[in-house]
Order: sequence, then structure tokens, then C-alpha cells
Amino acid sequence: QVQLVESGGGLVQAGGSLRLSCAASGDTFTHYALGWFRQAPGKEREYVAAMGWSSGVTYYGNSSLTGRVTISRDKARMTVYLQMASLKPSDTAVYYCAASAFYFDYRLHQVDQYEHWGRGTQVTVSS
Repeated sequence: QVQLVESGGGLVQAGGSLRLSCAASGDTFTHYALGWFRQAPGKEREYVAAMGWSSGVTYYGNSSLTGRVTISRDKARMTVYLQMASLKPSDTAVYYCAASAFYFDYRLHQVDQYEHWGRGTQVTVSS
């Protein structure tokens, strides 16, 4: 049973940085892509970035975070990271980790591409 557990969220001042972690378990993830989405109150879930677990190929969305965010993974720790910099109050959201088996890279921006989701971690950026 695949489980994804996010951590690293919190309150940060505008201009600050955060690194989110997603601990993955329950599979080898050989054929998976792991991604990050975010959802602000009253808004749809928004794609941020994804990474092929085996290939290490990274994919970034068109969110306002693009250019300020880096996705990476540590295979030994079975963890995917989302490093965010120059945070703005508009980045305030719940950030979710998601996993997709046998993915198509051209669909990684779509919520329904992912079969497994974590519960999310809150990121709040104060002005």
C-alpha cells in the first residue's frame, strides 16, 4: 500500500525559503513519477512539479512558483523534496505530494494522472 507523508511546511516570512519533504513507502516506485501540487483556499489544485523516480527527469508546471522551486529526490531515503525560494504571500497553500505509476509525462500536470496522494502540509507566507 503506497503511502506518502509530507512534512516541512510552516509559517515563513515573505522572501524566505522552505524545503518540503515527501516520504514515500509501500512500493519500489521504479515506474513512478512523484509530483507536488498545491491548493489555496477557494482555488483548484495546482500542479507545481514532478520527477520520474527512476530517471530523475524533472518536470515543472506553469505556476507562479516556476523559477523559484526545485524538485529533487533521495532514493536511499525514499523521499522527494520541493525546495522553494523567494516565497510570497500568494504561495500560501496546502502542498500535496502525489504518486503516479506508469505515467505519461505529458499528463503529469493533471490531477487525475496520480493514484496516490498525501494529506498535505500547510505553507503560510506572511507579508
